[in-house]
Amino acid sequence: MDEALIALRRILRATELYERELAQAARLTPAKLRVLQILASREGGSATPTALANQMGVSQATVTALVDQLQRREMVSRQRSSMDRRQTNVVIAQAGTEALKNAPNALQQHFVKNFEKLETWEQQMVLAVLDRVAGMLNAGEIEASPVLAIGDIRKDRDRL
Repeated sequence: MDEALIALRRILRATELYERELAQAARLTPAKLRVLQILASREGGSATPTALANQMGVSQATVTALVDQLQRREMVSRQRSSMDRRQTNVVIAQAGTEALKNAPNALQQHFVKNFEKLETWEQQMVLAVLDRVAGMLNAGEIEASPVLAIGDIRKDRDRL
């Protein structure tokens, strides 16, 4: 049993240490970094808030909070769509592009790269075990996005 608890603690610590490294290197949280990565990967460096929410697996309110924080730091801007004046696009700004250059690779990118190397049956086994562990921690129903971060991703922790 101790080995299982130690493994869980290592995962938590790796997540916490990555968040600190990211905060020092780019002054970003993992969720804000993900918003910038999504924008940078799209043609024109822009996306609607709905598209961001769908890709991140979070609510529209969460995206709004993250974009508000990034906009205050002039890393993104909101622009009316030229196609539909009712629609707003979130556009990455130069400061956001620079922050991406300074950011270390996201922890979840390391995980995805290594997870994809596993055989299909191994991936299914890992997922089943992780789902079971989440259930054992009464966390099976907690809303979460595919961003490895500790705490509420909407919070502007330490004014990052």
